[in-house]
Parts: sequence; C-alpha cells; structure tokens
Amino acid sequence: MEKGIRHRWESLSLLLLLLLLCLFALLIISAAACAAWAEAPASDLYKVKIEHVWIPMKDGVRLAVDLYMPEERKPDEKFPAFFQYYPYRKDDGDIRDECAMNVYFAQRGYVGSCVDVRGTGQSEGHVPDREYSDQETSDGEEVIAWLARQPWSTGTVGMLGKSWGGFSAIQIAMRQPPALKALIIADATENLYSEDIHYIHGMTHMDGYMVGIDTHNAMSPSPDYPIDEKTLQARFDSPPWSLLYLRHRRDGVFWRDQKRNLDAIPVPVFIIGSFMDGYRDTVPRFLEHLKTPVKAIVGPWEHHYPHDANPGPEFEWRELGVRWWDQWLKGKETGIMEEPRLAVYMRHWYPPDPSLTTLKDIPGEWRSERTWPPQDQKVVTLYPQPSHSLGAEPPTRTVHDLKYVPSAGSDVAGYSLWEGDMTPDQRPADAFSLVYDTSPVHQETAVLGLPQALLQVSATAPLADWYVRLSDIAPDGRVTLVAQGGISGAMRDSMTDPQDLEPGKIYALRVPMRFTSWVFEPGHRMRMAVSNATWPLIWPTPYSMTTSLYLGGESRLLLPTVPLKGPLLPPHFNPVADSDRPPHPAQAQTADIGWTVYRTEFGEPARLVTGRKRQTVFEVEDEHPELASYSANPTFEVHLPGRDLVWSGHLNIRCDQANFYYSYVRELMENGKLIREKKWEETIPRDHQ
Repeated sequence: MEKGIRHRWESLSLLLLLLLLCLFALLIISAAACAAWAEAPASDLYKVKIEHVWIPMKDGVRLAVDLYMPEERKPDEKFPAFFQYYPYRKDDGDIRDECAMNVYFAQRGYVGSCVDVRGTGQSEGHVPDREYSDQETSDGEEVIAWLARQPWSTGTVGMLGKSWGGFSAIQIAMRQPPALKALIIADATENLYSEDIHYIHGMTHMDGYMVGIDTHNAMSPSPDYPIDEKTLQARFDSPPWSLLYLRHRRDGVFWRDQKRNLDAIPVPVFIIGSFMDGYRDTVPRFLEHLKTPVKAIVGPWEHHYPHDANPGPEFEWRELGVRWWDQWLKGKETGIMEEPRLAVYMRHWYPPDPSLTTLKDIPGEWRSERTWPPQDQKVVTLYPQPSHSLGAEPPTRTVHDLKYVPSAGSDVAGYSLWEGDMTPDQRPADAFSLVYDTSPVHQETAVLGLPQALLQVSATAPLADWYVRLSDIAPDGRVTLVAQGGISGAMRDSMTDPQDLEPGKIYALRVPMRFTSWVFEPGHRMRMAVSNATWPLIWPTPYSMTTSLYLGGESRLLLPTVPLKGPLLPPHFNPVADSDRPPHPAQAQTADIGWTVYRTEFGEPARLVTGRKRQTVFEVEDEHPELASYSANPTFEVHLPGRDLVWSGHLNIRCDQANFYYSYVRELMENGKLIREKKWEETIPRDHQ
C-alpha cells in the first residue's frame, strides 16, 4: 500500500514538473514573439510618402492636414489611420517634430496625419474662442469620419497626442465618434480647471504660455503670411484667451462643459506620464476609474515622449504604440493586454539642480504593477511634532504660527512656472514655511502614489492659501522636492462655491499632492513644509496675515508606500535606434533662460525676470500682497525676401484687494511699420482669488 501511494505521488510530481516546464517554455516563446512583434526588420518596413491635403468641414471651412502614407505593396491595400491635432502650426511651428513622428508608424502600416486646428496654421476659418472648444472637438469628429471613409482606409481610426493633442483626444473621445477605436496620449488631463495651467489646485496661475498662445494665434497662414483684411479679422482680431479664463475664476459650467465623466470614454487608452510634468495625476485616475482597457507608462522625464526623454532614461516606446494600434485598430492579438498595466519609474535621490536635465538618466529603476492602487500599497501616517520633527505618534496639542510672506517660493522657481520640471534646492522656500523633519531613515523606503496632508489651520484674514511640499533631505543638507500640492482656504468645501474664511476659526483641510515615486535612502530624512505662498506658481492672496497650524493628531502627513521590490518582473524597453531619433532632440532648460530674482529693501517688490530677452516679469511686495503684477511681451517673427513680419503681445495684469486689472495689446509690424494694433482692457473682481 505504501509503495503504491509513493508511486502515484511520484507520477503526479513528474506531471507537475512537465506542466511547469511547458509553461516556462510558453513564456519564453511569448516573450520572443512580443519582441519580434515590437520591432519589424527593416526589410519589412513600408516606404512613406507625405501628402498635403485639405479636409472639408460641413460649413465649407477646410482644415490643412499632412498625411504620412505607407506606399501600397499590393492593389487596393488598406490601412488604419490615426491623427494628431494641434494649433501649433505643423508647417512652421514647434510641432513639426511631433508630426514627423508619424513616419515611424507609417513605416509599420498606418496612415498618420497631422491636422492644424481651425483658424491656426494653414487651416481656414476663425481662431476658436477657447482651448478645446466645441468647434474644435466637432471638427475633430469630422476629421475622424473623413479618415475612416477614404479609399485607402480600413475604417478604423485612432488619436495620438501629447499635451494639447492629448487634451483634445480625450475631449473628442468623450463624444464617442463611431470610427474612433483607441487613443495614445501623453502629458494630458481631462480636468481643465484645477489641473491645467489656469487655476492650479483652484488657485490663479499665470505664465508665459497664455500670452504666448494669444500672440501665436494672431499669426497669418504660412507660407505667404497674408495680411489682408479677411485674414486679420479671422486671426489678429480674435479675442485673447487669457482674458476669457481670467473671467472664470471658479469651477462651474464654463469648465465642466469640457470636463465629463470618465465613463464617457468608450475606447482603450494608452497613457504616458512623467513625474516632472504638470499633468501626471491623470495616470492613476485613468488606471483606477476608466472602464475601458488602460496601459500606462510613467517615467522621470519632463514634458516629452520617452523616445525623446529629457532627462533619461529614454527608450523606444513606439514599439508598444505599434502593438497598441495593432491590437485595437487591426484586431490582432499582440499580447499587450496580458502584460502589467503600469510601468513606473521609481526615482532615487538626485541633487536639487535644474541643470541636471542634462543627465543621461535619473537614478532609479523600473517597476511593474498589474493593479492600481498597488495591492501591496500601505499608507504610513506621520505627525508634525512641537519640536518640528515628523514622527509616528500623535503629539500633544500645540500651535505653530506662520507670518505670511507673499514672495515665498520665488527663490526656488527654477526654470519652470508649473508643477513640473527640475527644481532647485528647497531651503530658500523652507525658510518661509513651517517645516517638520523625520529622523534619518534606517532602510530604503519606497513611496508610490499621491501623498496628502491633513491640516488643522486658521488665519487672521478672510482669504488664505496653503501649500505643502514633501522633500528629501540629503545628509549634506540639500533638499530635493519629491511632491507638492495646495488648496485655497476659500475652496475648502467647494471649487464652485468658494467662501471666505472666518478669521481665527479652525478649519480641517485636505491638501492632495501630485502623483510621485521616490525611494528615501538610509541616512536621508523626509520633510513636510507648509507655506501660504508659492510665488510665482500661485498668485498671492491679498491680505497681510498670520496663519496657525494646530498639532495634536488632526494634522498629519499620509504617505503611500510600497515594498522596495514589487511582485512582478520589471518591464524591458529597447533603446532608440539612431535612424528613429527626432531631427531636433528635446533641449534641457539652461541657466541663461531661467529666472533672475531681485529682492530689494524698503518696501520695493520682489521681482522675477526671465533670462535672455527678459520677456516676463512677476512682482509682489511682501508688505502689500494685494499689489502683485505680471507682465509678458512675447514676439513671433517671420523673415521673407524683402519682407519682415513681427507679431507682438504685451500683457499686463495687476491687482488690488478687490480686482484684477487686465490689459493686453497686440501689434503687427511689417518692415518696421505698424500695420495693425488691437487692445483689450477689463476690470475683473477677484472672487476669492
């Protein structure tokens, strides 16, 4: 009996071993197949031709499009299509390299197209009245239908886009055009109020982009750049978007018309984000809430695609893009949905130096996750202590006061005016903040997710903002920013219905921080810094005041942590082939185009001025925070034989306790002579900003 039992056990063991060997072989074959799918031999690539055509809209306006066409190998061969959609002028603007990226996909059997938004670039019609307007998205639906019915088309269409192109793709997908089958987007969000660059966390933000696009939109179509009356009325005379957005200072119908429930997106989405980009929160939100298939990559670079990453590591993500299109536009089973949904780069410490964008690679390693939030994620709670330490136990009841310094943050503005890009050492900003530090950590501690701070606060004024930064303190004292976030006290309960603070009353605030990854190394310390200003990222509130932070358990920092090593193998990415590199690689910000900070005595304002042409100036006076101002003067030049054209914009926004005062002047010069000028001026109530 015992021998018979032993024999059956040995047989089952052998069978199990054979099954395991078969499974292992299948995994190897599958990996090899994916690798083979990812990159076709050069001999299998299509030759590509570029055609400039016009797409007619229902109202007779024509949109300019460049088609990147695979050359047919057999009669009547058909291809799926995808398009990129921008107002950034595909023929003479900064978007040319992104349009050229279509060659990569066209070589692999797709018709790629780059389309100028109506009223911009070479497209006909009037400039839209806003970003992602109803007109733009309606035209986008018509573009999809046009691509689907072309004789070379299989009838399936995708959208590809970074930043504006990604925003627009999300908005168009929510309209559910029948031929649209999949998206590939990077550095984009569907939340146009508190995540775009107009009202970051619901607080007023201003930078050179808005006045830049307002001036850019005035330019005539290339290559002739006509300045006839019809052209000037359609473009030069178009109202500035910066004025429109300043009129809408709270969330509501204006913004929600463009922001819909994620359930409205009916197609699979491949989304790329970065921890040095302002739109990174979209990635975890899509992973958690989208009902359709989602694949995501999040790296450490700035506002770039991974094949053009700055800083690195760069890699050839377009191989995955081809597999994504093959899966959803050609109906081929590529195995991409059997792979982990998220590839995320776990950052390790690096010095707080904006010039380090020139680094080949940010220190760290890739990690794979099948679910979001990660199944092994744990939230660690840390409490600010009376001694300004940060510990695991709730402290005794204590109050820490902070004098409001409106210019706080100007010394660490770096070379960016949003929650992205490399940032300098945070110590100058910490000097105007309440700071709380842990003891040096004893073992590597990995953070992955969206940290948040819960604060018990009060203010001596009716309006105050709170801003929280999570940083890494190196043993030598340098402080590197890890994550940040803020909230307007007036929007503590609602961004649609802000309410004054009652001076002296204690409020409970939840301050979410941006999506981040970080590994705190042994000997390093964690820091939570709380301030009431981060100038010039956020417009200062207009009252001198003191705020108070109440310790005792209610105020705390919540850190999403994960085990140092995940349960899955890390992803593998191939390098970018020299033949597939962009013609104009992404450039790092350098010191000569950064900011110069002027701090003066005797009540003079602190001033930030851009380098080189000094096109942008921010000013605030610490003793009179109501008197902040912003001015910018971008220009766009075109030089033709015997003809020089210069479009200029001159924006100035200043304020007092009650109002914003807006002034924008647009000018067009030809050969040094003023051809046209248009002005907009308006007084706008601050409305809790």
